[in-house]
Amino acid sequence: MVEDDRLPPPEKVSRQVGRRLANWTVLVASLAVLGTWGFFGYYELDPGENAVILRMGRYARTVTTPGPKLHLPPPLESHEIVRVAEAQREEFGQTQDQPETETARLEAGIQTKDNNVVQVRFSVQYRIKDAFFSRYRVAQPRETVRDAAQAAIREVVGRTGIDGVLYEQKAAVASEAQQILQQILDRYETGLEINEVNLEDVQPPAAVREAFGDVISAIQDKSRAVNEAEGYANEILPKARGQATEVRQAAQGYHDSKIALATGEAARFQALEAEYRKAPEVTRKRLYLETMEAVLPDVEKVIIQPGTQVLPYLPIGRDGREPRKAEAGR
Repeated sequence: MVEDDRLPPPEKVSRQVGRRLANWTVLVASLAVLGTWGFFGYYELDPGENAVILRMGRYARTVTTPGPKLHLPPPLESHEIVRVAEAQREEFGQTQDQPETETARLEAGIQTKDNNVVQVRFSVQYRIKDAFFSRYRVAQPRETVRDAAQAAIREVVGRTGIDGVLYEQKAAVASEAQQILQQILDRYETGLEINEVNLEDVQPPAAVREAFGDVISAIQDKSRAVNEAEGYANEILPKARGQATEVRQAAQGYHDSKIALATGEAARFQALEAEYRKAPEVTRKRLYLETMEAVLPDVEKVIIQPGTQVLPYLPIGRDGREPRKAEAGR
């Protein structure tokens, strides 16, 4: 500064302008370098993507929300984008559109609980549920899924009889295999989630396939016969129950009517007994007359009091015809 003061004014101004230009140039260059360096920390996430952020090579965080993002520029921080929403599928065994190979045949052949062999073609659908684990815990996620899936399906089929694997318990086998497979992958910390294990096709070996077809036909015939018997039982049993209910109700009605009649007769007898005790002669005579009326309902009856004289009576022409006409008609 002292030296600049000794310079002439024009040169002094020229040097000051040069310094300022140099300072601004350094500042702009520094900002440009910083901006360029910071640009390497910019990234964008699409829906269904996660970003694993590493700080100096160590795991820092996982970003799951989509949109533009920033982190410290390399080498301070780095990121890796992982598609977590994408469903992945692995198939096992011989597929219909592929030529038969020894590897596929051995892969599909599984021994059952009763020492039979079945050819199982199945598929596994899975996705990434933890981006960091799926990227940094296992070196080969696909091969790990394939090995674990075969171990799970062989364990379940090995505990199941051949009839259960072929017909009766296919859904249960797939569900149990899915649970075991998920437990294996969680134990390995793969960060993968199994969505479905599906038994595409289960067949006995080709050498005995025809015999198993006969077994299937027999099982179907058995099921049809059982269904027909159950249908007949469902038709007959309600009718029988209805008839039994009707008979019980009729018997109960007959029972109630007889008891009511007997109760009424007993009450009538008791009432007659009470009247008889009050006036035995009158009651005895009335009962006699009522009994005779009931015994001889169609006979004309004449009641004569004792000591009364009765004239002979010949009922001629009671039918409304003249006697002579009746004789002439004969």
